Amino acid sequence: MATEATFTVSSEQFPLGTVFNQLPDVTVELERIIPAQDVVIPYFWVRGAHVDDIESEFTEHRGVKEIRFVDSVEDEYLLRVEWALDYADVLTILTETEVPLIEATGTNQQWTFEIRGDDRSDIAAFQRRCRERDISITLTEVHALTPVETATEAALTDTQQETLVLAHERGYFESPREVTMADLGEELGISQQAVASRLRRGIKHVIGSTLSAITVRS
Repeated sequence: MATEATFTVSSEQFPLGTVFNQLPDVTVELERIIPAQDVVIPYFWVRGAHVDDIESEFTEHRGVKEIRFVDSVEDEYLLRVEWALDYADVLTILTETEVPLIEATGTNQQWTFEIRGDDRSDIAAFQRRCRERDISITLTEVHALTPVETATEAALTDTQQETLVLAHERGYFESPREVTMADLGEELGISQQAVASRLRRGIKHVIGSTLSAITVRS
């Protein structure tokens, strides 16, 4: 089953982290990664900086071939960096193991990466490769990528889900209630009794599926 994982590395372990020496309050966010024959070319945003030449704020690093300014929007700067694959960092390991990067954000404290594998073995292979290359990462979360339709959604009929969603949006479950069953029925074009039946059966299914999921996990 497809698996997503979140891990962190210290800011100084990642080459782009050198920017925090000059600009400790900025946030750096990778835009995307494009595999090439001999380099990995990610685009990234730098936010929170007020400088004319953002390129000069990135200290030269042997893992970086080139950094080039692309565009800016107010105080956000889009840059492109070319990495040398012979330098071992998390991006080169992701490329080697073919594990896609979903998102990466850096601050002066740490870098946080979100990745996705076809199954847990892909995540394990990435971790193993990092250990082999002496790259210290801290895995903070691993979870299976679940379908959009959850067990609770599958248990509900379309009309039950429609009524529950509307009741929640209109404040029926607030205390005091912000809408009555009659109001919901008028909006749905059904009787108050039909609303009551849908809510009762829908809530029963939600509670049942939730308790079943808790029992399975325990």
